[in-house]
Amino acid sequence: MNTDRMKNSALLFLTAAIWGVAFVAQRVGMDYVGPFTFNAVRFLLGGIVLLPFLMWKRRKERAAAGWREETREEKRARRRITLIGGICCGLALSTASLLQQKGILHTTVAKAGFITALYIIIVPVMGLFFRKKVRRLVWVSVALAVAGMYLLCIKESFAIGKGDFFVFLCAIVFSIHILIIDYFSPKADGVALSCIQFYTSSIICGAGMFLLETPSWQAIVSGWMPILYAGILSCGVAYTLQIIGQKGMDPTVASLILSLESVISLIAGWILLGQKLDLREIMGCVLAFAAIILAQLPERRPGM
Repeated sequence: MNTDRMKNSALLFLTAAIWGVAFVAQRVGMDYVGPFTFNAVRFLLGGIVLLPFLMWKRRKERAAAGWREETREEKRARRRITLIGGICCGLALSTASLLQQKGILHTTVAKAGFITALYIIIVPVMGLFFRKKVRRLVWVSVALAVAGMYLLCIKESFAIGKGDFFVFLCAIVFSIHILIIDYFSPKADGVALSCIQFYTSSIICGAGMFLLETPSWQAIVSGWMPILYAGILSCGVAYTLQIIGQKGMDPTVASLILSLESVISLIAGWILLGQKLDLREIMGCVLAFAAIILAQLPERRPGM
């Protein structure tokens, strides 16, 4: 492995670590403010942090050799598709994040991390509705994931936990969010798209904050640490690290490294919050993680 790949792998692992610990920040943050308030401030901070990176990226593009100034029509079309894409992404992101915040209140950080990570399997299955072929490995992953979710979430009374249900809905909406990004990202500026989605999410959550909660500046200040972590590190910094780290990396390898966020969420919940899993739930985590890894492995070609 050359130096660049080692550096990129380290950046992606750092991204996964930030996202994994963010589950703890989200759980602790709910001790101070409601889910709408937490996400409104978090996404606003994420958008602010990305602005300098967006300006740096624009200057770098203009300074690059062979850069061609866009025509007025091209700029208008690009801005329009970026705005529409950012708003659509923001709608999905705010919905998924609110479901996740609600779920984390009633389940452990570890379980939330593993259930959320199932979007890696849900996305290709959703592709069936768009007539996309699903690989055999994905179907095996689905079977493993179902077994893992049964051990993780289904209680002795054969009822799914309230928090687990909300987090699973979150994983479904995150899958929709990924499909929206997949559609818009080739046509739009990726960093600008992310900025717009953060501000859109902040506005949506801000409306809910004033309508359904009683926001308090004192409460926000009291919960400054988890809010700053989720906003600056999880949203702004981790997104930037992901962009830099994925450059020149094999997408499969990058996904495998990023999926470690589920394992890190388990370790973070145990170390920072003292949350523990019984043997049944640990086996569920193992099966879920195996499903996540298997879904990202390349299919073997005939004759190999």
